Amino acid sequence: MGYERLGDDMKAAIASACGGRTAVAEEVRRQHGRGESYHADMPPDLVAFPRTTAEVSAIVRLCHGAGVPIIAFGAGTSLEGNVLALHGGVCIDLSEMNAVLRISAEDLDCTVEAGVTRLQLNRDLRDTGLFFPIDPGADATIGGMAATRASGTNAVRYGTMRDAVLSLTVVLADGAIVTTGGRARKSSAGYDMTRLFVGSEGTLGIITEVTLRLHGIPESTQVGRCTFTSLDDAVATVSQIVQMGIPIARVELADAAQMRAINLYSKTDYPEHDTLFFECHGAASAVPDQMALVQALALDNGGSDWATAQTAEDRNRLWQARHDALYATTAQRPGSKGFITDVCVPVSQLAQCVALARSLVDATSVPATIVGHVGDGNFHVICPIDPASATERGEMHELTGALSRLAISLGGTCTGEHGIGSGKLDYMALEHGDSGVAAMRLVKRALDPRGILNPGKVLPPLAQG
Repeated sequence: MGYERLGDDMKAAIASACGGRTAVAEEVRRQHGRGESYHADMPPDLVAFPRTTAEVSAIVRLCHGAGVPIIAFGAGTSLEGNVLALHGGVCIDLSEMNAVLRISAEDLDCTVEAGVTRLQLNRDLRDTGLFFPIDPGADATIGGMAATRASGTNAVRYGTMRDAVLSLTVVLADGAIVTTGGRARKSSAGYDMTRLFVGSEGTLGIITEVTLRLHGIPESTQVGRCTFTSLDDAVATVSQIVQMGIPIARVELADAAQMRAINLYSKTDYPEHDTLFFECHGAASAVPDQMALVQALALDNGGSDWATAQTAEDRNRLWQARHDALYATTAQRPGSKGFITDVCVPVSQLAQCVALARSLVDATSVPATIVGHVGDGNFHVICPIDPASATERGEMHELTGALSRLAISLGGTCTGEHGIGSGKLDYMALEHGDSGVAAMRLVKRALDPRGILNPGKVLPPLAQG
């Protein structure tokens, strides 16, 4: 599909639609044409900074009429080329739409604008006794997290953005504004439009407001850490914890290579072996017993060096080190970019998938690491590559392909939380089948007939014939 480029008249009209808050400077455009991974910068032609849903609607209406591509942008933390301007066009940066509109402590919910970040939201919630648990590591925007169906370290207990979002305000491709639901905890009224837009990566509409489920801050939190001589033993421990129904909040894996990278980057002194991190939440009377069960299972599976984080400061330091895994790995090769892939499988199949990942990592020519949210079967391989090296890029694409194909064959998915973007298009038909992809195309065509919303993402291009 061909797209129109921006002329001066169109740039002026878009600027008028959002109070003159636009930018065409090269550095600003480049900043909005990149994520956190190895993908080459692909900048838009113009960046707009709306402050209201009405301004977003006006910009989208102009682009729809002119056939100009639109890419929504949050914090730029995506990992699969989700925000690349593959065909130029207009980037709508939602960061100035950053108001917490409503908090209802009684109903355990809130409504925020799309540009609110998760850390900002939790600061605003602190005095209410509530918190927002979805924690992908990066201080991503809530709109971006909804658009990519993000999850993170707490997903094993609190679920993902699919579970956290109650309703959305969305601007459609022609500028129409829709609200997808209410605040009720359940509804059987019509199609579930909220779930349609959650995870659509800005290809079906632009999310401007999000109503979220909240949770009470736990009375007690305990964190444990244990090392293992093999990944198999670590994975066996995770499987048993899940099967026994222990209400674990987080179970995180970092292999020995990742622990070495973390120590160098974060100036820590953790044992440099395959390691599991655990966190339990709940009543003060229950959490010690839960953690004791976790410890017993870990030690029964050959774990050692069991340690606990005694203070909130220690807990925060440990989880920050885990969140810095990508940066710790890329720091091993100055100038490198992170090639990070994620797959997710049923927990019963996790050992087989991690074993393949280890064999692939051992064969790579770069210092790759394995890390993940293994409590729900999701893990990552991180490779610091030279983005200019065709050999290294090819090697990593082969690794991604092998892992994705195995995960899908085991009843899993090629991406548990990063999304498809432009980086994992090759696996959509394998995972969903040709008929499944065709059905998605029908939805896309119905909601975005001109194909202007984040083109080239999620759905693979049609074969030319």
